[in-house]
Amino acid sequence: MIMEGCQGKPQTRVMEKICPQCGHEIEIFTVDTQAVCENCGFVIYNDTLTCVQWCKYARKCFGDEAYENLMKAARHQKDLQKARKEGNEA
Repeated sequence: MIMEGCQGKPQTRVMEKICPQCGHEIEIFTVDTQAVCENCGFVIYNDTLTCVQWCKYARKCFGDEAYENLMKAARHQKDLQKARKEGNEA
């Protein structure tokens, strides 16, 4: 699925995040857009998205469905960051 020779090939790793709702450790793969806390059900989003946001070949590399999911997660993350920033300024 990923294009041959792409210099930005994602390397799948497991990341550990802390649930902001209950403090439980959540494992999320770097290629996943979101993960659910096994303890409380809170949904976290991957904030370390790859070249999908800027590479003109991303849709071709990842396929339509994965591309759309990654872009949706990126937009959601951007909206969350904007809301947090606006909340801190108030």
